[in-house]
Amino acid sequence: MITTQSSEPRYLVRFTNGTQKSDADVLPLKGGQGAGFGPHELLEASLACCINMWIRIQADTSGIPVGPIDVTVNLKRDQPEEAVYECTIKLDDSLSEEHRALLLEAADNCPVRRTLLKKPLFARRDP
Repeated sequence: MITTQSSEPRYLVRFTNGTQKSDADVLPLKGGQGAGFGPHELLEASLACCINMWIRIQADTSGIPVGPIDVTVNLKRDQPEEAVYECTIKLDDSLSEEHRALLLEAADNCPVRRTLLKKPLFARRDP
């Protein structure tokens, strides 16, 4: 669960999971200060982090020696009716094709990606 609290300057939001804390903000062209991650950047970060972690988990579980893993996610919102997540995954060049395929399959099955593919339902609870 994430909890947010409005802060100053205007549009700056502090968020926490009860242990870790960070800031979100909008860019100056939208009235913010750019003093934190933008909301869509947080969505991109969530997917990129999950893919990266899930690949590492699969590698560890399968005994695949994998070096650094680089994942980039860019959310394209050019079309109002769709959100396209462009994902680039860089794995160690020394991996066999079999290991590379297994790890990329793991990337396709990361929990955040699976969540994003579901039909969203929003339930607001008033205090």
